[in-house]
Amino acid sequence: MNVHVTKKILSEGLGLLERVVPSRSSNPLLTALKVEATEAGLTLSGTNLEIDLSCFVPAEVRDPQNFVVPAHLFAQIVRNLGGELVELELSGAELAVRAGGSDFKLQTGDLDAYPPLSFPSQADVSLDATELARAFSSVRYAASNEAFQAVFRGIKLEHRPEGARVVASDGYRVAIRDFPASGDGRNLIIPARSVDELIRVLKDGEARFTYGDGMLSVTTDRVHMNLKLLDGDFPDYERVIPKDIKLQVTLPATALKEAVNRVAVLADKNANNRVEFLVSEGKLRLAAEGDYGRAQDTLEVVQGGTEPAMSLAFNARHVLDALGPIEGEAELLFSGSTSPAIFRAAGGGGYMAVMVTLRV
Repeated sequence: MNVHVTKKILSEGLGLLERVVPSRSSNPLLTALKVEATEAGLTLSGTNLEIDLSCFVPAEVRDPQNFVVPAHLFAQIVRNLGGELVELELSGAELAVRAGGSDFKLQTGDLDAYPPLSFPSQADVSLDATELARAFSSVRYAASNEAFQAVFRGIKLEHRPEGARVVASDGYRVAIRDFPASGDGRNLIIPARSVDELIRVLKDGEARFTYGDGMLSVTTDRVHMNLKLLDGDFPDYERVIPKDIKLQVTLPATALKEAVNRVAVLADKNANNRVEFLVSEGKLRLAAEGDYGRAQDTLEVVQGGTEPAMSLAFNARHVLDALGPIEGEAELLFSGSTSPAIFRAAGGGGYMAVMVTLRV
């Protein structure tokens, strides 16, 4: 077998697989990468038993053969090659990898022992890949990293009559994004780490979903993925979204991010990075205090609502996370000093963050 492929395209494909294939495992085969060759190119496949990933790399192939190689070692070799056109030549159990003046000989693995990976050819529903990746990216920060929090370690994908919604929560905050979608899809919870890989592979075009038993398969023009889903019921997050808004504040999101960053330098790290918000007479005063001093910053805002003034406190890091997906004007909706608050874009866009307040 002889293959010619550009270093850039091959490196991109291997980069996707490297994120999934473990570098160490009690089962050495799980650290390997399967390469299936056809006259059209190479299909690279790997798994960590939570995610199966297959990626197509266009290439010129003569006398196609399949083989298995150590995934991370192969990727490292390709990245360090001297030339831009890579030649792969398989001879027996040895793979030659050449480019420019570089020449590597790599031992291949047992092809018959590699775990079979299968990907569906039919789709149950299709979503816009760009919108889906954008939605996942907007809410990912709110998913929990704590192992004991079960479904909070995942992101819920809901199909609703008017479109689709993704939701993430760690119990202290909820991040929501609505986006256009059609079709009759299922509601499911995808592990946040699997969502990270989805975000990387979703570009343009369509993301085609196929539902299995505890499994979701996602197909794009170049990539196939099988993802294990989380079991359990996602909490009723809608009940924490405040309905009775008493005070509304609008101001540039960038100005608020910068001001929170400034005062948070002196926030007490042992007291939830506490930053106080005092709204009154068209001004928002931010204040933080810690062992080394106090900080204060004041911003002009557009103020509305029935309450003339209100004092609240938030975790500064949570505020910055919530403001991250917001461009342009930010709208802050308050229902009381001890009630959850809403942060969203003033012009709409489907994104919303709901955060619990700290005791004033």
